[in-house]
Amino acid sequence: MNEASNVVYIGIQGTVIALDRSNGNEVWRTHLKGSDFVNVILDHDEVLASTSGEMFCLGLSDGQILWNNRLKGLGHGLVTMATQTSAPQLAAMSEKLMRDQQAARNAASSASVTAAVSQTAN
Repeated sequence: MNEASNVVYIGIQGTVIALDRSNGNEVWRTHLKGSDFVNVILDHDEVLASTSGEMFCLGLSDGQILWNNRLKGLGHGLVTMATQTSAPQLAAMSEKLMRDQQAARNAASSASVTAAVSQTAN
């Protein structure tokens, strides 16, 4: 397992925090701006984050701000991000979500049939 895969990256209150997955210790913390929700994705050796209508690129190992873009004229709403390398991850997550939803529907349907058969037998 490489060093980056042993780290969990979270966004909270205008800040990105890297935590060691094995023990929860903080590896680094970078305050971006404001105290809003922070959307975070990983792309190769960078952490892409958005908050308060601004986009940031951080170094994966140290959280150093490499660049930022104020996304002028677009307001301060939530930002959805995707990269060439994140697309397969998003597709896999979407497929898993659909499978999980179908399994839940199947289980609910099976449970209602079992209950109906049980009531009929009584």
